[in-house]
Amino acid sequence: MTASPPRTDDALLPLLRADLVTSGFTVDGVTGLLGPMAAAALDRDQALPAQRVTAESSAPCAALVRLFTLGDPVDATEVAAALPTLGVEGAVRLGLVAPEGDAVVARCDLRPYAADGTDWWVASDLAELATGRPLTPDHVLGVGGASTTLASWTPRPRVARVLDVGTGSGVQALHLAAHADEVVVTDLSERALGYARFNAALNGTGWQVRSGSMLEPVAGERFDLVVSNPPFVITPRSGVVPLFEYRDGGRPGDEVVRDLVRSVGDHLEPGGIAQLLGNWEVPRGADWTERVGEWLEGTGLDAWVVQRETQDPAAYAETWARDGGHHPGTADFNAMYSAWLDDFAARDVEAIGFGVITLQRPATDRAPFRDLVDVPAPVEQPMGPSVLAGIRARTWLAEQDDDAVLAVSWRTAPDVTEERHTVPGETDPRVILLRQGGGLRRQLPLSTVTAAFVSVCDGELSARAAAAAIAGLLDLDDAEVRAEILVLLRAAVADGMLVREVAPPR
Repeated sequence: MTASPPRTDDALLPLLRADLVTSGFTVDGVTGLLGPMAAAALDRDQALPAQRVTAESSAPCAALVRLFTLGDPVDATEVAAALPTLGVEGAVRLGLVAPEGDAVVARCDLRPYAADGTDWWVASDLAELATGRPLTPDHVLGVGGASTTLASWTPRPRVARVLDVGTGSGVQALHLAAHADEVVVTDLSERALGYARFNAALNGTGWQVRSGSMLEPVAGERFDLVVSNPPFVITPRSGVVPLFEYRDGGRPGDEVVRDLVRSVGDHLEPGGIAQLLGNWEVPRGADWTERVGEWLEGTGLDAWVVQRETQDPAAYAETWARDGGHHPGTADFNAMYSAWLDDFAARDVEAIGFGVITLQRPATDRAPFRDLVDVPAPVEQPMGPSVLAGIRARTWLAEQDDDAVLAVSWRTAPDVTEERHTVPGETDPRVILLRQGGGLRRQLPLSTVTAAFVSVCDGELSARAAAAAIAGLLDLDDAEVRAEILVLLRAAVADGMLVREVAPPR
């Protein structure tokens, strides 16, 4: 039987928090104990290096790693030394551990987590690493790759109300509480909500916890920011593949994400932003932008969607068949593999995309902007500040006509460089690129005209004046030069490669 989530106890949780700090059970403390090799192996779900390190250490932190991360029985005296004020009895009362002879065993996973200089702890169900068994359908995840991706990409302006849809163990809500006055979380899984309540209390924060599917618990309410790591995994409805609550939303294909994209606008204040993760199916012969573009039609929302990865149906099936703790070559794995391939074939799916969806409800009466881009390469970490700047830049561009864009004195951002490629023996470059060091790390090709324009983007000349000067210098038509520069401007400004600076009177 799966253990219940730990209990919230206002008297015991401060003792637990203090003991975790004292024992060095923090991200820095665990990393320092394990060292880079064992820590990296543990991130890959390989326990042996960490087991070797912690078995040789008498540090309290080592006992807690063995107990809560590796799932090993730990002598009760070692646990008592690592939790000196809470004690073993207090840990049992919280539901964190259970006695087993002279030892203690963990009833849940408890790990340190940190971001932006803040230390937290996240409780969740024990992972396959600790149990040695496949996950149960009601498994509640802790901090995983998708949750850290969403946290990295989320813009973080100071806001009044935020919503975390499908909160799970509450990882996103921990971040949100740092820049919002009111945090509301929803989840269909009562088990997940139990962990969310415990994690909120353990970390000294408070959230409104609502039970129900997706946006149903907040009907009629609006928020300044909505985030969601939804159950986006495309799962066959064949009965062969286990329906894990943390990844399966109970709908065929990619309908869970589609419905969230189409409905989240009703819950955004004017100017409010939604930051979501998602998968989407790409039918044979189609482009992913067509699929996601269909979702956006009629919503009235601004959209900036970045596709980060694509997989063919076989690679997708392999990824998610392994995810639940099943191993290639077994009968269960092969049955699930076949079910996925059959499911995708039934809809003639050629590829599956994964990415980050940023939506905004316009604050003014204007046409929404659409920017759907494929960026598989590494990007800046965290991306949140660049996402916020990008949304604001795209909003400004959507509200301005060409004359307003040309009236600005633009300057290159500090992380922007120019790259020139020449053929040996030639003087003139064959390729000129404007390259971004941060953000999405975009690159834009430059022509002779646009390269000349970028070279004078120092905040002195307006774009219109610079275009006129370049047209005169190169003996080109002024209107054609302006049109070429405008195309570059709207792309470079959107991604923060060129930024505004008010032109001085001339």
